[in-house]
Amino acid sequence: MDRAGPLLPVAQVGQDLRVTPELTAAGVEPFDEAVYRAVLARHTASPAELVDELGHSAERIARSLARLREHGLVGRMAGTKRRYAAVDPETAVEALLRTRAAELDRVRRATADLAAMFAAAQVSGTEEVEITTGAEALGRWFVRLQQEAREEVITLDRPPYALTTSNPVEATALSRGVTYRAVYAPEALEWPGVLGDIQELVRHGEEARVLPGLRIKLAIADRRMALMPLSLDLTDVRAAVIRPSTLLDALIDYWELCWSNALPLNAPADDPLSVEDRDLLTLLVSGLKDEAIARQLGWSVRTMRRRISKLHEELGAANRFQAGVIASRRGLI
Repeated sequence: MDRAGPLLPVAQVGQDLRVTPELTAAGVEPFDEAVYRAVLARHTASPAELVDELGHSAERIARSLARLREHGLVGRMAGTKRRYAAVDPETAVEALLRTRAAELDRVRRATADLAAMFAAAQVSGTEEVEITTGAEALGRWFVRLQQEAREEVITLDRPPYALTTSNPVEATALSRGVTYRAVYAPEALEWPGVLGDIQELVRHGEEARVLPGLRIKLAIADRRMALMPLSLDLTDVRAAVIRPSTLLDALIDYWELCWSNALPLNAPADDPLSVEDRDLLTLLVSGLKDEAIARQLGWSVRTMRRRISKLHEELGAANRFQAGVIASRRGLI
């Protein structure tokens, strides 16, 4: 039951309740698990006997023991005093898991009915273009679009950002098999931390490219729904939710055009450049100014220019344009 080996002695549990909880997924709270481990070490115990070891009041421990009893992990012993005995984990935890599995099966069966209701609502009188207002509404739609995606999310990304520059949903979607392809404007790379966020997403599987002159923000899920802010003015945030239509088809075609003309940000598997040099080269060919590149990499402008000169020497380039051409030919970008 414990990744670290046998159950911890009760004294150790008392000294440190920060033991990694193992039974949370089965519905047992971390504190209750600590109490259960303490009782297991003693075989039987009253709330008062666990106060010193656990460092909490007898009342809180008693409430925890009552919950553990409901879970079938401890039993109340006969007598007027409250005393509890631990139930064999192999039997008790297995029964608890079976109960949780049955509950999850009921949820799965209900999901089919809920999905049918959702599909019916989508079909009945849904507008091809729906306008939503406010930064929070835009953020909710962006999260929903990704959560409902089953195969692919494609985006055009540029500042400003209404809520945050990071995308907390993407890593989870990537882990369940959703493909992400993103085209970024160079202006996005100027925002503090954005380049690092993109690189982390690339490590999780995102395909990323950069395209100068990108003027809109766009997200499309499974080529069946799109979300597009109607302006870049954060004082009046309005966005269009676009469902299957000729407008959606046109936006998909526009995204494909942007993707084909954009410069890849993903590093090749046999990249001979250092991480810093590759970041520098990426920002250079993306069209960022010296000050923006230095700020993004945490260098002084003088250090950045010295690194550029060294990179030119390594590539055999006379200027930034040649550096980009040579790097492209070598498959470095």
